[in-house]
Amino acid sequence: MTIDVARIRSETPGCSVVAHFNHSSCSLPPLQVTQTITEHLQREALYGPSEMGVAVADDVQATRQAAAQLLNASVEEIALTGSGSQGWGLAFASLPPLREGDRILIGRHEWGGNLSTMHRAAQKAGATVEVVPCRDDGCVSPEALASMLDDRVRLIALTWLPATNGLINPAAEIGRIARSAGVPYFIDAGQALAQVPVDVEAIGCDVLKGAGRKFLRGPRGTALLYVRRAFLKKLETPYLDVLSGPWKNGAPEPRDDARLFETGENSFALQLGLGTAIRYTLAIGVDVIRARINQLARDLRQRLSDIPAVTIHDGGQERSGIVAFTVRGLTPQEVRVSLAAEKINVAAIAAAYTPLDMAARGLTEIVRASVSYFTTEEEIERLVKAIAALAA
Repeated sequence: MTIDVARIRSETPGCSVVAHFNHSSCSLPPLQVTQTITEHLQREALYGPSEMGVAVADDVQATRQAAAQLLNASVEEIALTGSGSQGWGLAFASLPPLREGDRILIGRHEWGGNLSTMHRAAQKAGATVEVVPCRDDGCVSPEALASMLDDRVRLIALTWLPATNGLINPAAEIGRIARSAGVPYFIDAGQALAQVPVDVEAIGCDVLKGAGRKFLRGPRGTALLYVRRAFLKKLETPYLDVLSGPWKNGAPEPRDDARLFETGENSFALQLGLGTAIRYTLAIGVDVIRARINQLARDLRQRLSDIPAVTIHDGGQERSGIVAFTVRGLTPQEVRVSLAAEKINVAAIAAAYTPLDMAARGLTEIVRASVSYFTTEEEIERLVKAIAALAA
């Protein structure tokens, strides 16, 4: 199957305005997504938000069902949250309390928000957060992880595709080790959803989260949280509300599915828009998307590496659609601002996003250009020429 790039671009109004290389932050949504959102908001204005919430309950459940299909999960294992960090943080806070001497093992590429959350909890308990060494190519080493395991390890956490590095970590290999050791395994798949195939059964994770606004092309303020059904029984959320733990027979009754991590207050318009985005992705096929993104990113890296003043900062043998680089003599912010003036969107990403990995590579900031399946060769040519002119 091939991708009808012309049709997809015709359904994406932003393509006529900018050359967008910032899909890792927020992609350009298709018309179908924005129409779903605005049409629901209009119905709320006419008939009442609460009333329309009741009316679309089945449609919101269809969003969960589409998400389950995307991840090869059951619908009972899917929660819709306001952000990936919200879902990941709540799942982490629901783990059994850390004790003195406990250990958390993480990859060097861990997202800064997750890292801060884990460190704070470990410091309070007298536990430790330890970094698993990397292989020579910069990916987390499964062999090193296996050698670090003992009966004090309470969690293995992995950011699958880092925000500041084009590598792809060996999530399934790590999953086999975690599963064999009986250690909970959390994955941050924020950059993975709709960029690479995600199969939670094959990966073997207990918790996985990802945002709707990135390669999935959904709205801001939406995210998916997967929690393995059997693992859910081991978790105790720090708070409940009328949706996650309604009061029944004189006591709260927590839900027995992943909606335990949802709250009663949500934007149904955004959740419906997310469902449209997921179905749009599924109709194209993530395998097909992966192949095109891989081809485009490989071409972009090669073209940029031909510019003497440009240094590529991507590791790994298998790589994503994220291309990290710097331009000699210019700060990443200067590059971003200059390109924005030419209606070319890239990101300037600071070390706080992946602080351990950036420090290990001696970087404080990088330019990030990320491609999507509807990026064109002509846009890549335009970006490369603009950077070459800046570097001259």
